[in-house]
Amino acid sequence: MTVLVTGGAGYIGSHMAYELTDAREDVVVLDNLSTGRRASVPQEAELIVGDFGDEALVRNLIKSRNIDSIIHFAAKIVVPESVSDPLGYYRNNTASARGLLANAVEGGVKNFIFSSTAAVYGEPEKNPVTEDESLKPVSPYGRSKLMVEWMLEDVARAHDLRYVALRYFNVAGADPKGRTGQSTPNATHLIKVAVQAALGYRPGIEVFGTDYPTPDGSCLRDYIQVTDLVRAHMDALRHLRGGGESLACNCGYKRGYSVLEVVETVKKVSGVDFPVKISGRRPGDPAAIVAANERAREKLGWTPIHDNLEEIVRQALAWEKKLIAENN
Repeated sequence: MTVLVTGGAGYIGSHMAYELTDAREDVVVLDNLSTGRRASVPQEAELIVGDFGDEALVRNLIKSRNIDSIIHFAAKIVVPESVSDPLGYYRNNTASARGLLANAVEGGVKNFIFSSTAAVYGEPEKNPVTEDESLKPVSPYGRSKLMVEWMLEDVARAHDLRYVALRYFNVAGADPKGRTGQSTPNATHLIKVAVQAALGYRPGIEVFGTDYPTPDGSCLRDYIQVTDLVRAHMDALRHLRGGGESLACNCGYKRGYSVLEVVETVKKVSGVDFPVKISGRRPGDPAAIVAANERAREKLGWTPIHDNLEEIVRQALAWEKKLIAENN
């Protein structure tokens, strides 16, 4: 049996492809390479260049490659962009996911793992936030992901398909073996942006809002190392293949760092004191969101091992230096 990884040439998806091939799974990566890159896909995986919204292509892949499981990463992910282009996000993240699910049901796919987001919670009433918290996304990005969770819940009731929706908090770091990392040139991930500033590839970093109700006024987030995150997907795959129930789980460390704390950590690890510009708040940014992770630990058997911000920053810095060397 084969695992189809949509968006498997991107940041998190490529780490997933390596985790699967390391486990000797047969892997097909489907990616349109709009933000992913061919070099990030492991040689042992088959890369199909195309869009997950191409229903004819997906239908053929499921049938011809004997796909039993889908791990779905492909999506637009920039919150401010979703505010200015909501229809683009609903088309790509939600409408195309509907077609992917329809093909999964038609093709007899039994297991579906969905890349969801902490943005489904919006402004949580308390932190750490549990999976039973009210779902009140404040951005089209969060809404587009929540709609897919709703579709999965309904489809699982009506058909022989089970799912795990993993609600990511802030993903960071790189493969400890140096094989892949965050490679999108204009990525908006805080740690990547700060690392690029430390290496002189950006003039500095912009902090959006220092008047939030947090200890230092900047947004508070839970940063999860990317390898720990994809290991949660492997645990979810074993859970589903073993007959486990459909469920949604948070993926985070139950620990928050502010934007300013992250910036200071990057300065400390890199040894560079780069400029920091303070700007106003961005639309769609909650003040603080930190993951409760008991469900993933108890239901999936997930045990994170990279819960260390300095280690995460070192990985991101090493990966960025590797990208620079490749491009020079």
